[in-house]
Amino acid sequence: MSTAPIALGSRLELFVDRFLIDTLTGAALRMHEPRPAGMALRFDAPWELHFSGCITVIKDGDLYRMFYRGLPDASAGDGSDYESTCTAISVDGIHWAKPRLKLFPFKDHAETNIILAHAKPDSHNFSPFLDTRPGVPEAERYKAIAGTDKPGIHAYVSPDGIHWKKKVEHPVLTGPKSANDSIVFDSQNVAFWSQSEGCYVAYFRTWKGFKNWKEYGYRWVSRATSDDFVNWSAWQQMDCGDAPDEELYTQQTHPYFRAPHIYIALAARFWQGKKVISDAEAAEYKVEKAYFNDCSDGVLMSSRGGNRYDRTFLESFLRPGPGLRNWVSRTNYPALGVIPTGEGEMSMFAHRDYAQPSCHAYRFSLRTDGFVSVNAPYKGGELLTKAMTFTGSSLLLNMATSAAGSVKLEIQDAQGKPIPGFALEDAAELVGDMIEKHAAWKTGTDVSALAGRPVRLRFVMRDADLYSIRFA
Repeated sequence: MSTAPIALGSRLELFVDRFLIDTLTGAALRMHEPRPAGMALRFDAPWELHFSGCITVIKDGDLYRMFYRGLPDASAGDGSDYESTCTAISVDGIHWAKPRLKLFPFKDHAETNIILAHAKPDSHNFSPFLDTRPGVPEAERYKAIAGTDKPGIHAYVSPDGIHWKKKVEHPVLTGPKSANDSIVFDSQNVAFWSQSEGCYVAYFRTWKGFKNWKEYGYRWVSRATSDDFVNWSAWQQMDCGDAPDEELYTQQTHPYFRAPHIYIALAARFWQGKKVISDAEAAEYKVEKAYFNDCSDGVLMSSRGGNRYDRTFLESFLRPGPGLRNWVSRTNYPALGVIPTGEGEMSMFAHRDYAQPSCHAYRFSLRTDGFVSVNAPYKGGELLTKAMTFTGSSLLLNMATSAAGSVKLEIQDAQGKPIPGFALEDAAELVGDMIEKHAAWKTGTDVSALAGRPVRLRFVMRDADLYSIRFA
């Protein structure tokens, strides 16, 4: 059966999955680990401390905002009045400061960075996003979901990310209705406006293989959709194909800022009962009691909508790293949001040193679009795409080579026959490290004569990485 060509248009495409790939010969997909970039923010205010977490990072114009839970004492349990929602701001996404607000005093502190308090249980996992829906009212530019299984998830709105109110008083997503229900909501649940699906989507914690509270299976993810952020569909469990069942404590699914039709999910993979740090070592680092019997890391998933995650890689994306402080329970959890932080650079965050006096948000950097690349070794390799149509007059490549390496591009017709003027022998040898490099042939860079026509792209590479492509 013939398959219709992909209508690529002029959108950016990443190689986080095999969506564009027909065949790889001598080449392979390579996941790139985030680079440690330093502490971003210490959770050291009296209302924050050891159990701060559930971090969200948002770029809004020239300003960056961070949101997170403040929790100095977890003994009262999830959803207690000890929890508050805090904020920090930055002009570059790298250096962060806590604003001095008078919204919610704490004990003898008249000014704090608390933006929501006494909203039991919603500060347990308050998770905002910047609403990109066309025509959204100014008073609702920011939205958030928050809550646990009882009474359920509430919807919040804000004009500025600082002043919040409930959109409606009743919960918009409700928790367990019976002893055998598998909805829990007890970690960071997320939502956003999906440009590609034309609706709001929410991803939240459920259980997979749940039987009862003695045989509860795996921490997992489900999702629901809404046209108005109030009325939500029945939830669907997410499907990871043939990937093994693993505990996914949080999933941080969100549209990638340069290609919003692709959702990036930076999930916290939880290894319950896998104890790495000894009792004596936990005492040395002042880890809170009962928070060093497990460990966790971060994994990379993606989605193009619907209830399917693609787990191209089962290996860890974010490892706990050297030392013992991050081999404890519920640390290394990635934050929600990947943001641009410099020319050719983007950043992600994670909370580190959980349940310890040194608890903080840590920044990691990646090359722009640099989650995954098509990699060819020194001896060479090839990528052949599926048939596609495009709009535009040139093709931009996000690519990097060694001094010995190169990338050459042949454009073929849908049947795999080289198009005259765009055959491999006509292609310019591309060398270097660039976020946007024009593909070129003897006649130049203009491909407008092929726009709208089904074509395949054949990349012949040597000691090179190809991260993304975009027609323009």
